[in-house]
Amino acid sequence: MAEPDDGFEGWLRDRLPARGLRPKSAAVLEVLVSQPRRASFGSTAELAQLAGVNVATVTRTAQALGFAGWPALQQELRARYMSSLSAPQVAEEHRDVGSPGSASLRRDLDSLALLNRRFDEDVIREVARAIAAARRTVVIADGSYAAVGIAFAHNARLAGYDVHAITAGDAELANQTAKLTSDDVLVAISFWRLYESTVLAADEAKRRGARVFAVTDAASPALAGAVEHVLMVPAEGVTFFPSLTAGMALVQAIVAQLAAVDPARTSESIEAAEAMWSRFDLLHRRPSAKPS
Repeated sequence: MAEPDDGFEGWLRDRLPARGLRPKSAAVLEVLVSQPRRASFGSTAELAQLAGVNVATVTRTAQALGFAGWPALQQELRARYMSSLSAPQVAEEHRDVGSPGSASLRRDLDSLALLNRRFDEDVIREVARAIAAARRTVVIADGSYAAVGIAFAHNARLAGYDVHAITAGDAELANQTAKLTSDDVLVAISFWRLYESTVLAADEAKRRGARVFAVTDAASPALAGAVEHVLMVPAEGVTFFPSLTAGMALVQAIVAQLAAVDPARTSESIEAAEAMWSRFDLLHRRPSAKPS
């Protein structure tokens, strides 16, 4: 099984507090660095045993590295570990899941529960206000998670805001990025692995003065310099592709908050859309019941 590259260790050591770690916490850190797979999937008790410390020390180490506790640190460890693997290797990690369908539903339920516990309403409000104030918002989403970006942009437009998703084609992404100004917002949506084009677009958007946000499962150092806020969501599935459930829930939460920024604007936009749907006769109408 592949091991994470040197960036994994560098990311951990960059989070060390200025005063360093106590010896027992340093032992925990060495386990994280040397046994990333076991750290990514093991319990606090297992990790404590590997490091020769107690469970409380594992929790304190996670907090010293800037996380609320071990679950938050492990989520990011796992996301980074999984992103270092190829698709066949990811599938191999999940080969013993019993009933895949049932396991997938359970994993998504767990992910939603974790997202709810870590939900930061202040950040959601800030992203919504930024989109509401922007001239336009560009959403980058590719691969399987393009669905999250499309739903986000579609619903945000219904709410009355100029939001468009770019889901395929680096040429179109380059063209749209070239139009960004300080009046705009860019939202990058990426799970498992980052596309190079996403990193380039985020950096360029930042250089042009746009506000940049990311929805992802790991706070990638590649985006750190450009992104104002990283909205973390659990995205691990039970097979070789990431789950979209928590990501979709998060962008729906942003749209719900966006609709509350200016309710009159959103109501007017929805009414206009409804009128146009009727004019284009888009929606199926049930036939009237015949009298008996």
